[in-house]
Amino acid sequence: MKHVSLLLLFALAACINVFSQNVPAPLYRDPITDGAADPCLVYNPFEKAWWMLYTQRRANSETADVAYCYGNEIAIAYSEDNGRTWRYRGTLDLEFERGKNTFWAPDVVLQDSVYHMFVSYIRGVSNHWGGTSTMMHYTSKNLWDWKCEGPAVLPKDNIIDATLIKKEDGSWRMWYKWDSKSLFADSKDLFHWEGNDIPAVSDRPHEGAKAFRFKGYYWLITDEWQGMAVYRSNDLQKWERQEKRILDTPSRRQDDYPSGSHGDVVVTGDKAYIFYFTHPGRRFHTKDFMDENGNIPYEYRRSSIQAAELEVTDGQLTVKDRDQPFTMYLPNK
Repeated sequence: MKHVSLLLLFALAACINVFSQNVPAPLYRDPITDGAADPCLVYNPFEKAWWMLYTQRRANSETADVAYCYGNEIAIAYSEDNGRTWRYRGTLDLEFERGKNTFWAPDVVLQDSVYHMFVSYIRGVSNHWGGTSTMMHYTSKNLWDWKCEGPAVLPKDNIIDATLIKKEDGSWRMWYKWDSKSLFADSKDLFHWEGNDIPAVSDRPHEGAKAFRFKGYYWLITDEWQGMAVYRSNDLQKWERQEKRILDTPSRRQDDYPSGSHGDVVVTGDKAYIFYFTHPGRRFHTKDFMDENGNIPYEYRRSSIQAAELEVTDGQLTVKDRDQPFTMYLPNK
């Protein structure tokens, strides 16, 4: 009997230890290219692990101007300890035409046992910002093997940065960036989309919108390159901007500066966690420069993934003090 009691105590201590481990900072750095950006989290039930899909910028490549932001693959980091630590797993095979091409900012949803990915695609690799972008649609039953379903037919072309949410009637809404505005379209099956060119959010230029529901409200956060703007809605139609951005200032944590950019949010019960990337070598997110070779130096190229806890206070979305240690638990589901 004493032996059984000791075993129970050890098991309880192990559980407490899992819940009490502090989240490291940075949460993750890509060990291959050091350019992790635009994270998207999804639970992989086949491997019983959380996956982080992200834009694998080629930050350790000495190339002209912003070429390191092109020719990217979508990479995978995985966590087997409920989100506390992450390890690199590889990249997804998404190429559907010849050549070296560019993939940015995936979003993944599950519908009827099939995973749907919407990812920004640009043919080829550029030295400078430019190129025509398409929202490509993929499906998978195991999160490893993806079938290209072709481009999502939406009201506008040359678009990036999809975020999706399932509505109460079972249909889906997608927001995406066009001309620094967030437009939206609806679908019953994730294949056929109906929408218009009326923006959901257009008051200030932005990219990387993320939609989610938390504490009785719908939220839309957008990357304004100096932190994230926050919009609140009761019906997914009318959005009210809150006065204060989130993640617009640095913390004292390693690599958690100058501000948080293009991220994802995981809501679990009464908790919500935001995952975002930083340019820790920069004083301002958009502040970089080219050296005598026309290259942006490495310290301005590299990026890190961070995590923080969200809360709602008096109807406002805020981030808990990032200077204080905190714990995170993403349940297996």
